[in-house]
Amino acid sequence: MDADPAVAHRYFILYKPVDMVSQFRSVDTVRLLGSIDFVFPEGTHAIGRLDKDSEGLLLLTTDKTITRRLFNSGVKHARRYLVQVRFSVGPDTLAQLACGVRISASGGKDYLTAPCEVELLSEPPLLPPPAVPIHPLVPHSWLRMTLTEGRYHQVRKMVSAVRHNCLRLVRESVEAISIGDMQPGDVRELTRDDFYRQLKLD
Repeated sequence: MDADPAVAHRYFILYKPVDMVSQFRSVDTVRLLGSIDFVFPEGTHAIGRLDKDSEGLLLLTTDKTITRRLFNSGVKHARRYLVQVRFSVGPDTLAQLACGVRISASGGKDYLTAPCEVELLSEPPLLPPPAVPIHPLVPHSWLRMTLTEGRYHQVRKMVSAVRHNCLRLVRESVEAISIGDMQPGDVRELTRDDFYRQLKLD
């Protein structure tokens, strides 16, 4: 059942910091979304997840239909990531990632990732300072990866499959909604029309 148009749902984007889980409640002793300096309305929940060690765009809403519309509708929606990896990445490795690589999946099986867009950045992206800076002499590369699927730890597993450790992972955007110049912990509220339009939900 779709959302009742008479109900004034609210829609937010958050730059989730590192070392925070994408939940408001947990039985574990972890840093939760409730520690963000913002008063979310009752019923707010995260759409999808961004793992504790990753940062960047997290969508939140009181509208319970969004997860189904975004992830379970059969329509593929693009998610873009900035990925810092150890060592230099060559053209053969870029081609491997773009064509799909085998990663571990649930039940002890493996999974061939769908083709995706991968770009090697010539300069580091403009991002907030990392929570844990790497030593300046550590060789590394920055990739921009655009996926239309989101399996558990998929990006980290993909770069690991081509022998590159992930040093930093930032979700830059989902469809047309982007973190832009947001800083970790920043929250912005969008109107329903902007939220739906930018996510291509209408």
